[in-house]
Amino acid sequence: MTAILSPVLIIGASSDIGRALAHEYARRGASLVLAARRVERLDPDLRDLLHRHGATARAVELDILDPAEREAFLVGLNEVPGTVVSVVGLLGDQKAAEADPEAARMIMETNYVAPALLLSALANRMSERGAGTIIGISSVAGDRGRATNYVYGSAKAGFTAFLSGLRNRLAGRGVQVMTVKPGFVATRMTRGLKLSKALTASPDQVAKVIVEAQLAGRTVIYILGRWRLIMLVIRLLPEPIFMRMKI
Repeated sequence: MTAILSPVLIIGASSDIGRALAHEYARRGASLVLAARRVERLDPDLRDLLHRHGATARAVELDILDPAEREAFLVGLNEVPGTVVSVVGLLGDQKAAEADPEAARMIMETNYVAPALLLSALANRMSERGAGTIIGISSVAGDRGRATNYVYGSAKAGFTAFLSGLRNRLAGRGVQVMTVKPGFVATRMTRGLKLSKALTASPDQVAKVIVEAQLAGRTVIYILGRWRLIMLVIRLLPEPIFMRMKI
Protein backbone atom coordinates (compact mmCIF):
# COMPACT_ATOMS: atom_id res chain seq x y z
CA MET A 1 0.00 0.00 0.00
CA THR A 2 1.46 3.35 -1.08
CA ALA A 3 1.11 6.31 1.29
CA ILE A 4 0.11 9.80 0.18
CA LEU A 5 3.22 11.92 0.60
CA SER A 6 2.69 15.64 1.27
CA PRO A 7 2.65 18.25 0.08
CA VAL A 8 0.49 17.38 -2.90
CA LEU A 9 1.20 19.70 -5.83
CA ILE A 10 -1.74 20.00 -8.24
CA ILE A 11 -0.80 21.62 -11.55
CA GLY A 12 -3.91 22.99 -13.22
CA ALA A 13 -5.67 23.35 -9.88
CA SER A 14 -8.37 25.73 -11.13
CA SER A 15 -9.80 23.05 -13.44
CA ASP A 16 -12.84 21.05 -12.37
CA ILE A 17 -10.77 17.89 -11.89
CA GLY A 18 -8.04 19.88 -10.12
CA ARG A 19 -10.55 21.27 -7.64
CA ALA A 20 -12.06 17.83 -7.01
CA LEU A 21 -8.60 16.39 -6.43
CA ALA A 22 -7.76 19.14 -3.95
CA HIS A 23 -10.80 18.24 -1.86
CA GLU A 24 -10.13 14.49 -2.09
CA TYR A 25 -6.53 14.87 -0.94
CA ALA A 26 -7.47 17.39 1.76
CA ARG A 27 -10.15 15.02 3.05
CA ARG A 28 -7.39 12.46 3.53
CA GLY A 29 -5.22 14.88 5.49
CA ALA A 30 -2.71 15.98 2.84
CA SER A 31 -1.28 19.49 2.66
CA LEU A 32 -1.62 21.16 -0.74
CA VAL A 33 0.15 23.41 -3.22
CA LEU A 34 -2.27 24.58 -5.90
CA ALA A 35 -0.75 25.90 -9.12
CA ALA A 36 -2.75 27.76 -11.75
CA ARG A 37 -2.24 30.41 -14.43
CA ARG A 38 -4.74 32.77 -12.81
CA VAL A 39 -3.94 32.29 -9.17
CA GLU A 40 -6.62 34.72 -7.96
CA ARG A 41 -9.25 32.18 -9.02
CA LEU A 42 -8.01 29.88 -6.28
CA ASP A 43 -8.79 32.21 -3.35
CA PRO A 44 -12.32 30.81 -2.80
CA ASP A 45 -10.90 27.28 -3.06
CA LEU A 46 -8.32 27.95 -0.37
CA ARG A 47 -11.01 29.25 1.98
CA ASP A 48 -13.28 26.30 1.19
CA LEU A 49 -10.50 23.75 1.77
CA LEU A 50 -9.71 25.32 5.14
CA HIS A 51 -13.36 25.52 6.17
CA ARG A 52 -14.40 22.02 5.08
CA HIS A 53 -11.25 20.03 5.80
CA GLY A 54 -8.99 22.23 7.92
CA ALA A 55 -6.46 21.81 5.12
CA THR A 56 -3.08 23.50 4.90
CA ALA A 57 -3.02 24.86 1.36
CA ARG A 58 -1.35 27.61 -0.61
CA ALA A 59 -1.72 28.86 -4.17
CA VAL A 60 1.11 29.49 -6.63
CA GLU A 61 0.93 31.25 -9.99
CA LEU A 62 2.14 29.23 -12.97
CA ASP A 63 1.68 29.68 -16.69
CA ILE A 64 2.94 26.26 -17.69
CA LEU A 65 3.41 27.34 -21.33
CA ASP A 66 5.98 29.98 -20.35
CA PRO A 67 9.50 28.46 -19.94
CA ALA A 68 10.60 31.36 -17.72
CA GLU A 69 7.60 30.89 -15.43
CA ARG A 70 8.24 27.17 -15.23
CA GLU A 71 11.80 27.82 -14.11
CA ALA A 72 10.76 30.50 -11.60
CA PHE A 73 8.12 28.14 -10.25
CA LEU A 74 10.69 25.39 -9.68
CA VAL A 75 13.08 27.80 -8.00
CA GLY A 76 10.30 29.10 -5.75
CA LEU A 77 9.21 25.72 -4.41
CA ASN A 78 9.98 25.56 -0.69
CA GLU A 79 10.34 21.79 -0.79
CA VAL A 80 10.16 18.88 -3.18
CA PRO A 81 6.50 17.83 -3.40
CA GLY A 82 5.59 14.39 -2.12
CA THR A 83 2.93 13.96 -4.79
CA VAL A 84 2.57 15.79 -8.11
CA VAL A 85 -0.58 15.65 -10.21
CA SER A 86 -0.66 17.26 -13.66
CA VAL A 87 -4.23 18.07 -14.63
CA VAL A 88 -3.26 20.46 -17.41
CA GLY A 89 -5.25 20.00 -20.59
CA LEU A 90 -6.80 21.75 -23.57
CA LEU A 91 -9.33 20.00 -25.79
CA GLY A 92 -9.25 22.73 -28.42
CA ASP A 93 -11.10 22.56 -31.72
CA GLN A 94 -10.08 19.92 -34.25
CA LYS A 95 -11.24 21.90 -37.30
CA ALA A 96 -9.42 25.00 -36.11
CA ALA A 97 -6.27 22.98 -35.46
CA GLU A 98 -6.42 21.52 -38.98
CA ALA A 99 -6.52 25.01 -40.49
CA ASP A 100 -4.35 27.00 -38.07
CA PRO A 101 -0.87 25.79 -37.06
CA GLU A 102 -0.94 28.07 -34.01
CA ALA A 103 -4.14 26.45 -32.73
CA ALA A 104 -2.56 23.02 -33.24
CA ARG A 105 0.64 24.10 -31.47
CA MET A 106 -1.33 25.35 -28.47
CA ILE A 107 -3.10 22.00 -28.11
CA MET A 108 0.15 20.07 -28.43
CA GLU A 109 2.14 22.22 -26.03
CA THR A 110 -0.61 22.36 -23.40
CA ASN A 111 -1.34 18.64 -23.39
CA TYR A 112 2.17 17.26 -23.86
CA VAL A 113 5.24 19.46 -24.23
CA ALA A 114 4.86 21.82 -21.27
CA PRO A 115 3.60 19.25 -18.72
CA ALA A 116 6.29 16.77 -19.74
CA LEU A 117 9.07 19.32 -19.34
CA LEU A 118 7.85 20.38 -15.90
CA LEU A 119 7.31 16.82 -14.69
CA SER A 120 10.80 15.91 -15.93
CA ALA A 121 12.33 18.56 -13.70
CA LEU A 122 10.26 17.50 -10.71
CA ALA A 123 11.05 13.83 -11.37
CA ASN A 124 14.77 14.58 -11.12
CA ARG A 125 14.29 16.06 -7.65
CA MET A 126 12.09 13.21 -6.50
CA SER A 127 14.57 10.68 -7.81
CA GLU A 128 17.38 12.31 -5.81
CA ARG A 129 15.21 12.10 -2.68
CA GLY A 130 14.16 8.52 -3.46
CA ALA A 131 10.44 8.95 -2.80
CA GLY A 132 7.31 10.45 -4.30
CA THR A 133 4.44 10.00 -6.72
CA ILE A 134 3.90 11.57 -10.13
CA ILE A 135 0.43 11.38 -11.66
CA GLY A 136 -0.30 12.53 -15.20
CA ILE A 137 -3.82 12.97 -16.56
CA SER A 138 -3.70 11.75 -20.15
CA SER A 139 -6.75 10.53 -22.10
CA VAL A 140 -8.25 7.56 -23.90
CA ALA A 141 -7.95 9.80 -26.96
CA GLY A 142 -4.24 8.98 -27.00
CA ASP A 143 -4.80 5.26 -27.50
CA ARG A 144 -5.40 5.62 -31.25
CA GLY A 145 -5.54 8.62 -33.56
CA ARG A 146 -9.10 9.31 -34.67
CA ALA A 147 -10.32 11.72 -37.33
CA THR A 148 -12.50 13.73 -34.96
CA ASN A 149 -9.74 14.70 -32.48
CA TYR A 150 -6.36 13.52 -33.72
CA VAL A 151 -4.47 16.71 -32.81
CA TYR A 152 -5.57 16.48 -29.19
CA GLY A 153 -5.21 12.69 -29.30
CA SER A 154 -1.67 12.86 -30.67
CA ALA A 155 -0.62 15.17 -27.84
CA LYS A 156 -2.15 12.85 -25.24
CA ALA A 157 -0.46 9.88 -26.94
CA GLY A 158 2.86 11.65 -26.55
CA PHE A 159 2.14 12.38 -22.90
CA THR A 160 1.16 8.75 -22.30
CA ALA A 161 4.42 7.56 -23.87
CA PHE A 162 6.38 10.09 -21.80
CA LEU A 163 4.81 8.86 -18.56
CA SER A 164 5.49 5.25 -19.54
CA GLY A 165 9.14 6.00 -20.16
CA LEU A 166 9.42 8.02 -16.97
CA ARG A 167 7.88 5.16 -15.00
CA ASN A 168 10.39 2.74 -16.54
CA ARG A 169 13.28 5.09 -15.79
CA LEU A 170 12.28 5.59 -12.14
CA ALA A 171 11.43 1.96 -11.41
CA GLY A 172 13.28 0.91 -8.29
CA ARG A 173 14.05 4.50 -7.23
CA GLY A 174 11.10 4.95 -4.89
CA VAL A 175 9.08 7.14 -7.26
CA GLN A 176 5.65 5.94 -8.39
CA VAL A 177 4.50 7.18 -11.82
CA MET A 178 0.84 6.73 -12.69
CA THR A 179 -0.91 7.37 -16.00
CA VAL A 180 -4.60 8.27 -15.83
CA LYS A 181 -6.74 7.82 -18.94
CA PRO A 182 -10.20 9.32 -18.47
CA GLY A 183 -12.89 8.92 -21.07
CA PHE A 184 -15.64 11.53 -21.03
CA VAL A 185 -15.70 13.78 -17.95
CA ALA A 186 -18.44 16.32 -17.26
CA THR A 187 -16.35 19.50 -16.95
CA ARG A 188 -16.33 23.03 -18.31
CA MET A 189 -14.00 21.78 -21.07
CA THR A 190 -16.63 19.33 -22.36
CA ARG A 191 -19.66 21.56 -21.80
CA GLY A 192 -21.82 21.65 -24.90
CA LEU A 193 -20.67 18.24 -26.14
CA LYS A 194 -23.18 15.40 -26.40
CA LEU A 195 -21.75 12.82 -23.99
CA SER A 196 -23.08 9.37 -23.18
CA LYS A 197 -24.18 9.29 -19.55
CA ALA A 198 -23.03 5.67 -19.24
CA LEU A 199 -19.52 6.65 -20.35
CA THR A 200 -19.19 9.98 -18.53
CA ALA A 201 -17.60 10.42 -15.11
CA SER A 202 -17.91 13.38 -12.74
CA PRO A 203 -14.81 15.24 -11.51
CA ASP A 204 -15.47 13.86 -8.01
CA GLN A 205 -15.48 10.30 -9.39
CA VAL A 206 -12.21 10.95 -11.21
CA ALA A 207 -10.57 12.35 -8.09
CA LYS A 208 -11.62 9.46 -5.88
CA VAL A 209 -10.45 6.82 -8.37
CA ILE A 210 -7.10 8.56 -8.80
CA VAL A 211 -6.32 8.79 -5.10
CA GLU A 212 -7.42 5.22 -4.43
CA ALA A 213 -5.29 4.00 -7.36
CA GLN A 214 -2.32 5.91 -5.99
CA LEU A 215 -2.75 4.24 -2.60
CA ALA A 216 -2.98 0.86 -4.32
CA GLY A 217 0.26 1.44 -6.22
CA ARG A 218 -1.38 1.29 -9.66
CA THR A 219 0.48 2.33 -12.81
CA VAL A 220 -2.11 2.82 -15.59
CA ILE A 221 -5.80 3.37 -14.95
CA TYR A 222 -8.85 4.06 -17.11
CA ILE A 223 -11.78 6.17 -15.86
CA LEU A 224 -14.37 4.78 -16.19
CA GLY A 225 -12.96 1.23 -16.24
CA ARG A 226 -15.20 0.22 -19.18
CA TRP A 227 -13.09 2.51 -21.39
CA ARG A 228 -10.26 -0.03 -21.18
CA LEU A 229 -12.36 -2.54 -23.16
CA ILE A 230 -13.71 0.11 -25.54
CA MET A 231 -10.24 1.34 -26.42
CA LEU A 232 -8.92 -2.21 -26.74
CA VAL A 233 -11.54 -2.87 -29.42
CA ILE A 234 -10.70 0.40 -31.19
CA ARG A 235 -6.96 -0.36 -31.11
CA LEU A 236 -7.52 -3.83 -32.57
CA LEU A 237 -9.61 -2.67 -35.53
CA PRO A 238 -7.76 -3.32 -38.81
CA GLU A 239 -6.62 -0.09 -40.44
CA PRO A 240 -8.77 -0.45 -43.62
CA ILE A 241 -11.90 -0.80 -41.45
CA PHE A 242 -10.80 1.93 -39.04
CA MET A 243 -10.24 4.44 -41.86
CA ARG A 244 -13.85 4.07 -43.00
CA MET A 245 -15.33 4.73 -39.57
CA LYS A 246 -14.43 8.41 -39.05
CA ILE A 247 -15.05 8.20 -35.30
